[in-house]
Order: sequence, then C-alpha cells, then structure tokens
Amino acid sequence: MTDTQSHAGATTKHTTRHTVVVPASIDMVSVLGPGDEHLALIERSFSADVHVRGNQITLQGEPGEIALVERLLDELVTLIRTGQGVSTETVERVIAMLRAETTERPADVLSLNILSNRGRTIRPKTLNQKRYVDSIDKHTITFGIGPAGTGKTYLAMAKAVQALQSKNVNRIILTRPAVEAGERLGFLPGTLSEKIDPYLRPLYDALHDMLDPETIPKLLAAGTIEVAPLAYMRGRTLNDAFIILDEAQNTSPEQMKMFLTRLGFGSKIVVTGDVTQIDLPGGVKSGLRVVEDILDGVEDVVFNRLNSHDVVRHRLVGRIVAAYDEFDARAEAHQARQPGSRDGRRP
Repeated sequence: MTDTQSHAGATTKHTTRHTVVVPASIDMVSVLGPGDEHLALIERSFSADVHVRGNQITLQGEPGEIALVERLLDELVTLIRTGQGVSTETVERVIAMLRAETTERPADVLSLNILSNRGRTIRPKTLNQKRYVDSIDKHTITFGIGPAGTGKTYLAMAKAVQALQSKNVNRIILTRPAVEAGERLGFLPGTLSEKIDPYLRPLYDALHDMLDPETIPKLLAAGTIEVAPLAYMRGRTLNDAFIILDEAQNTSPEQMKMFLTRLGFGSKIVVTGDVTQIDLPGGVKSGLRVVEDILDGVEDVVFNRLNSHDVVRHRLVGRIVAAYDEFDARAEAHQARQPGSRDGRRP
C-alpha cells in the first residue's frame, strides 16, 4: 500500500491506494454482482475509485473511505463463504451498518439463521433486527415497536416456531386485538369466527411461511398453536408457551395489563406494535404508548425500537415510512410554534 499527497492551493488532500486480493475460491461475480451491480453500488456509495482486474480490486481515495471499502469487501467474502447469496440489498445493508460504526460485524448480523423451511431461511436483515432477536432469547418479555415492514411480528413468530421445534415451549399462542381500522365488526358478513378471521389472517400467512402447510391444521386442532383474539386471553394463565401479542397499539392500558399478567411459568412473551397506527376510538389511550413508562426499570422486560431503516419489504416502503415520519415531525414542530400551544409563545 502506498500513500500519496496532492496539493491544491493551501489545501492538502491525502489519498490512499490499496489493492485487495479476493481469495481464488470466491466467485468474483458474487462479489461484484451480475453485470457489476454491486461494483456500481460501491462506487456510488464511497468517495473512492475502484478498479478490478481478475481477483484484484484496486482502491484509491481518502483513507477513511478506502478503509470502509476494504471492510465491506471482507464482509461480503465472509457472507459468500457461509453459502448464502449476496444481493444488491445485502450490499446496501452492509454499507449502512459500516456507516453506522456498529460494534457487531455485518456478516454476523446477516448470517444469523433463525429458521429454515422448504429451502427458505429466515434471518435478521438489519442490526436492530438482530438486537431484537437477541433480546427475545435473553428476556422473558420483549417489546418490538416500529413501523410496518420492520419484521417485528415475522421475526417473533420465527422465534416462536424455533422454540416449539426445539421443545423449549409446548405451544405457541398468537393473539391480536380485534379493533377496526375503518370497518365495524357488526357490519362485516358471516359468523363471529368469520368476522374475526380478517384480523388474524396475517398471523396465519406468516405461519404458512414457516411450517409445512399440511401440519398447520393438525397443530391448530391439537392446541399446539392457538390463534385467537385478545379477548380470549382473559382469565387464563399461560404456562410453557411462547405468546405473541401483535398490533398492541390497539390495546387499552387495561387490556395490556390483562395480557401481560397471563404470563405463566416457562413462558415467553413478545409484544409488537406501531404507535403511529392506532385505530382505537377517540379518547381511548393506547396501552402500548403507556406501558414503557409503567414497566421502565422492571427486570427481564426489554423494549426494542425499529425504524424506517429496518423496513425489509420493497425498498420504497422504507422511503414511504421515512417520508411520513418527516411530515409528522414538521407538523408537530409547526403546531408547537402556534400561538396558544403548550410549547409556542403568544405574540
């Protein structure tokens, strides 16, 4: 490696030139991407010139940027060695983690397998997701709070299925409050069970991703997996179970207390929700909004927050969530400046 200096007036710019040799056992197409997609992304993401000849990649630019590109290439090689494919999305996520200067290695985050079924592996895709999954392992009650698409429910269900398969629990209980988002239960057609089903359908859909479809009816019939509205939890003590409360922002404080006190011996609880998507009628407080203040400092209870950077659906979803967050922040700031507001000043 050689260092050079270039002078422009009074400004001195330090640049570094370094050549990285990719091991011969690594397919360069996996590193550079089909049609050099990954290479183009690297060049757009860093202030560095990148030149490739065979398995040698020559980097030139500011030392800090070159060091990050070197780390990126090392992480990609490590991921490829685990046998998993590296996509453009993977490269973007590794870059984001390196820019965030986290202590965890991106390759460790992205190679943590939770569950495999029919050739598909479920694993965290962001640092916050890995911390969330680790919290589920370490704590009895875990809260996952964040916008749609951050994987909070999906990862919790994967951990539940993993716990069932490893016999750490005897059953899985999945529950949601049946609160309308623009619809009224009474106006929906069908029996009570058919009316409730739309609220629980996302949980069934996730189960079908994680288990062989032919086994699910048997597990449901045997009570090994139970999918039910939150009201069905009242008066029960749930032992040796992995219990997930989804859409928890639509619980009242009383319902949240009722649910959390169902915890029995040998059980684990995960509560997921998005405090920006509350469908409760006016005047009703969200149990998810107040529970952190109530349980702050209680041992073996942990709160994890995910954000737009953790959205793992179509990349446009993350941009939409971020745009809404920015809009809401501007609206709150504007309201705070209005005369007569709590934080504003009268003229």
